[in-house]
Amino acid sequence: MNSPVRSVAIPSYQLVLYRKPLHPELFQLKSRKSIRHGHYDFEAWLMAGSHVLRFQHRNCVVSELITSRNDQLPTNGAVTAFPCAGEHDYDHEFKNEKIKYSATVQTETLSENLYNTTYQEMLDYARDVECVLHEWSVADGGRCLSLLELANYASEVTIQGFHLQAAGGLVLRTQTVFQHD
Repeated sequence: MNSPVRSVAIPSYQLVLYRKPLHPELFQLKSRKSIRHGHYDFEAWLMAGSHVLRFQHRNCVVSELITSRNDQLPTNGAVTAFPCAGEHDYDHEFKNEKIKYSATVQTETLSENLYNTTYQEMLDYARDVECVLHEWSVADGGRCLSLLELANYASEVTIQGFHLQAAGGLVLRTQTVFQHD
């Protein structure tokens, strides 16, 4: 059995899905990427340990927020919110707007050695495939990493997200698909 990296509180993440845009002034953006493709616009914002994904098709905007914050989050326009503990799948269809949303989240805690190996492998991978990337360190010297890998197609965008937190050896993996008809 693997022991946690450090005996500190592990961040408690949640996913919040909105049927509205979120405003960048609510977040400390570290990296940003925009895609305009066919009939949709997409934007990804990366922060230390969290992200916002915004998908717009016609007049409908859908936003996904992954965060460990529980304070000052908008509640207006929220479709759902759930904790990112263990494994979780969620699908939602905005029928009138012909947008389908799908998300899978998975968390695990790793031993210090396994966390460090995973961190380096993810960092190398992110640089090889040119992911949206942010690295930072926490007070005790632990290295943390957030990255988003984007793949856009004619009627959908797929996003693989990873947030690695040295505190507790936490790895949060997300896969999100926005699709329009």
